[in-house]
Amino acid sequence: MDVQIELLLLILSALFFVSILADKAGSRWGVPSLLLFLGVGLLFGHDGFGFDFDNITIATSVGTVALCIILSGGMDTKMSDIRPILPQGLLLATLGVLFTAAITGVAIWWLFDEIYPAIGMGLVSALLLASTMSSTDSASVFSILRSKGLHLKNNLRPMLELESGSNDPMAYILTLTLIGILQATQGEMPGVWQTVFVVIMQLVIGAAMGFLLGKLLVWGINKLKIDNASLFPILILTCSIFIFSVTYFMQGNGYLAVYIGGLVIGNSNMVHRRSTMRFFDGISWLAQLLMFLLLGLLVRPHELVPIIVPGLIVSFLMIFVSRPIGVLLTLLPFRKMGVRDKMFVSWCGLRGAVPIIFAIMALAAEVPHARGIFNIVFFCTLVSLIVQGTSLPLMAKWLGVLEKPDPLKSPKHFDIELPEDVKSEVSEIEVNENILRHGKYLMNLGMPENTLVIMVKRDDAFFVPTGKTELRMHDKLLVITDNKATLVETYEKLNIPIESPVETKTEA
Repeated sequence: MDVQIELLLLILSALFFVSILADKAGSRWGVPSLLLFLGVGLLFGHDGFGFDFDNITIATSVGTVALCIILSGGMDTKMSDIRPILPQGLLLATLGVLFTAAITGVAIWWLFDEIYPAIGMGLVSALLLASTMSSTDSASVFSILRSKGLHLKNNLRPMLELESGSNDPMAYILTLTLIGILQATQGEMPGVWQTVFVVIMQLVIGAAMGFLLGKLLVWGINKLKIDNASLFPILILTCSIFIFSVTYFMQGNGYLAVYIGGLVIGNSNMVHRRSTMRFFDGISWLAQLLMFLLLGLLVRPHELVPIIVPGLIVSFLMIFVSRPIGVLLTLLPFRKMGVRDKMFVSWCGLRGAVPIIFAIMALAAEVPHARGIFNIVFFCTLVSLIVQGTSLPLMAKWLGVLEKPDPLKSPKHFDIELPEDVKSEVSEIEVNENILRHGKYLMNLGMPENTLVIMVKRDDAFFVPTGKTELRMHDKLLVITDNKATLVETYEKLNIPIESPVETKTEA
């Protein structure tokens, strides 16, 4: 059926608008954004307002491009943050995924054979179902952490970021491998060692291509020196898609290559860094929103009713059994890491778009039980987002992994960011009674010699101050110092209490 383009644009714009409004309302209660986007898709879909969308090819293609864009978000990850927890993160992204998939798959096979023999799901199909759900969703975790202002101890945040950003490739390889096994005839069944070899080679080629192409593209971008700042983020996006495509044709894992390429590009010296990061943040949300809307439209809720009980069994099996065991086994060598930290890492195993996209791949391949696998995966994703997603802040508090934010506040009311090679410290100070006791003029504050107030925000107005600027209550001062030690001294001279110890270190 031909659809008028104006009508299609009207429907898409309405879906986007409703999704954004739902996200704004849901953020107050810590409801994951992706759950709301799915909900909007379900509301407008076949069993809702009747918008019938069943094109698996389009959904798969959109999912592939969206994942490529989302994983490019590795550019926003600082190597200095993930270096201390690199072994833990990489093991969680590989062995952790493998353990979770294996434990879940065997348990599903046994439970379904005992409780639901009518389903008739064999071991390979059960492993495929488990593999599609073996990776975690970073967007859900960090949207909640940001909306609730949670700060985690012991480098947990970069560890979760590294795991969730790099564990999709392992799940992808397991899913494709098991789909291939199900499609093969008995005579063409690949051997175990052949499968292991293919998995290892895809990971190695993907990692190598991501690193090498990332380095090559950074060199080329710096040589090119584009004058038009608006074109620079588009160039980086083009590079990300190029890395994915070339790696695919080299028989490597394109998703891993994109993530590592993003890490390399993001941690290299490049111009227009801030505008590029803003561009990718926005386009990543656009990709997620479009992807989840399409997935919501693709599902028919009445088909989920027969699998509610099996879906609940699989969901709670992953949340309370296989994911915790997989995390504990993977992190067993790291004895200095506390049990509470490992439990929180386990609880952050949220499911998101990736499992549903992998389940769509099974649908497209027409493997046995494909529709049942898709419905169970979708249902389990909903349960994970509801149970784990809404309880993350409470779980972090209960496990004692929260810490107070750095008392030397980063600017909230001033949209400013210094380049990484500039070692100065920027902070925001609100004028209060203690500060005004020094005098009502800026020059009366007696700040250290290497401290400057470079801007003031008063109500909705911004201005550059002088020494004779008269300060008022609740003025926001943008302060810059040459290092953190001087910033601490500034706080002390202004009688601003620092509630928690602040590490001071000399920058080279």
